[in-house]
Amino acid sequence: MFLKSFFYSFFKSYFHKKIYMQGLSHLNISREKYDKIVNLQDVEYKIFSQNGEDGLIDFCLNRIKIDKPKFVEVGVGDYLESNTRFVFERTSASGLIIDCIKKFENKVKGNMKIWKGELSIHEEMINTNNLNQILKDYKFIDNLDLFSLDIDGIDYWVVKNLSNNFSKIAILEYNPIFGSNLEVTVPDLVAFDRKKYHFSHLCYGASLKALINLMKSKNFYFIGTNLMRNNAFFISNDFPKEKYFPNIKIHELDYYTNSNISESRDKDGKLNYLKGKDKLKSILECEVVNVINFTNKKGKLEHFFKNNEFVE
Repeated sequence: MFLKSFFYSFFKSYFHKKIYMQGLSHLNISREKYDKIVNLQDVEYKIFSQNGEDGLIDFCLNRIKIDKPKFVEVGVGDYLESNTRFVFERTSASGLIIDCIKKFENKVKGNMKIWKGELSIHEEMINTNNLNQILKDYKFIDNLDLFSLDIDGIDYWVVKNLSNNFSKIAILEYNPIFGSNLEVTVPDLVAFDRKKYHFSHLCYGASLKALINLMKSKNFYFIGTNLMRNNAFFISNDFPKEKYFPNIKIHELDYYTNSNISESRDKDGKLNYLKGKDKLKSILECEVVNVINFTNKKGKLEHFFKNNEFVE
């Protein structure tokens, strides 16, 4: 038993160091080309993030000249795969991570060496009323460089309750199934669970357009998404695009919602890999909130489509 534990820890540490060093080497080379980048997704690279956000974050931090970011990440699991882990380990940063998984702190400490920086770990389910207080308690309410939110649910309502200009860079998960035209989100429900809200697990979060317009009201501009097309990147207007990201091309929203993720479930909870418009059809009866012009009108998803081309 001792030997098994020893070898597990040894190889875990070895592969962690190898992944870290390979990632650092890649980013060092990539930085030489940052001035010529036209499409944000061209700098995507996965080290400890889920879908290549490490490269996107490095690019954004480099462009606005932040060497040691102060960050908050909400929804990190056990921190094995997360948006801020590489940043924390590379820069010895100051950060706050939040998740609701049981024994969260113990799991994080078992996966990494938190002494490398100042990492605060908070276990709680986030809702629209508690995040600001948590940020105040840990002294992360001001001067944030990087904010990441991925809670598979009421993300829109959580962001809405944050102050204007709450960070220099923000990464927000969106639901590409809602398409490019709608401004909708799931209702602001206590303890929202996408698995329980609809058996398909596909009705969660907010549409990209809804988040873009919400972030405009918070003094941010949209700069692109990851290739998986589920995480949107925003920059504070304190760092104007024409100065800091002059070459980045912003596409039509259709480009960012054309996602091939096939993670749907049937009524028995088994993966059924719905594709294309079948994903949308499966959740048309779900109740959502239309937030266009912040009207907050509730109704079934199908009611907010203007013509049948979306649901045929």
